[in-house]
Amino acid sequence: MARKQSEYLADLLGDDEDDAATAPPSETAEAAVPEVSTPAPASPPRNRRGSMTLLGRESALARVASGDVKQVTQMLLDPARVRPWAGNARSYAHLSEENCRELIDAIIAEGGQKVPAVVRRVSDDPNHEYEVIAGTRRHWSISWLRANSYPEMRFLAQVAELDDEAAFRLADIENRARKDVSDLERARNYAEALKTHYGNHMTRMAERLKLSKGWLSKMLKVAAIPDSVIAAFASPGDVQLKPAYSLAQALDDDSRAKSIRGEARTLSKEQADARVNGRPPLPAVDVLKRLLAAGTEKPEAKPMVILREGRPLLTVKQTNRQGVTIQLHSGTGAREADVLNAVKRALVQLDEDGRGLKP
Repeated sequence: MARKQSEYLADLLGDDEDDAATAPPSETAEAAVPEVSTPAPASPPRNRRGSMTLLGRESALARVASGDVKQVTQMLLDPARVRPWAGNARSYAHLSEENCRELIDAIIAEGGQKVPAVVRRVSDDPNHEYEVIAGTRRHWSISWLRANSYPEMRFLAQVAELDDEAAFRLADIENRARKDVSDLERARNYAEALKTHYGNHMTRMAERLKLSKGWLSKMLKVAAIPDSVIAAFASPGDVQLKPAYSLAQALDDDSRAKSIRGEARTLSKEQADARVNGRPPLPAVDVLKRLLAAGTEKPEAKPMVILREGRPLLTVKQTNRQGVTIQLHSGTGAREADVLNAVKRALVQLDEDGRGLKP
């Protein structure tokens, strides 16, 4: 996480959470990293060996004791003893070597993980000591490296004391800048958090997350799109907020919802068939267009037929802005008066249906 983002997270959560916890002596590879909360004075003089002078060390210790410098514990952990936090928007199951390749290569090139993740202790799981609040991709990548020729890799993490709501806010801030966290993942994460952390009070949630209430409302609306409709897309990552919001609104129309679900089932089968046969998936824009068109088609009006003694005398073939096309059937034995009467009846019926000649 960039320093600017890290400072923003600290400002956001500083009023609600304690400082990062200090690990017990049993943890390995600990390193206390000072974070300066006031402008730092000029660096104390060093001797030729590069070590800090006695006066400089006393000054540093005094600043720690006064609270100007906070001790933040960083540890190198076995990733197998760390679990992903269920409250994070990122889907751990969807992480792979492919979508983590860039991060994996960077860790290898740098000789290890350089940016610490944020974890908290857990006591309800005998198999894990910590859970990842921010840094899920780093955890997955280190785990992958340990299983693939780099067993010495350790997971660098900073321990923090956070309740669930604070953990959610911290993870959300980190995920906002991540392109690989889809709008749908975030939307559903928000919907769950609304119930779990904010008692279904959207205004309070928006204030705590420093989000627009209108934007949050759209996210929650998108979260309600059922999985059966999402399956129409090649990947949940294809579901973007703005177009998905239009789809969510369309599903509120009962007269359209059934048709949309039916079209989604058809699209889902087409996507599956494309995967099996090695064809490219249907683009998201085409999927959305077909879903939104479902249920909007107006049924064709049945031709209007005027009968005489059980036989067709007149049929209205077409109605449009240019006029009305009428077919008169021969061999009916109708008189001219009968035909004119049939035409009048047809025009009256067309007017009642809104398809007449009246402007």
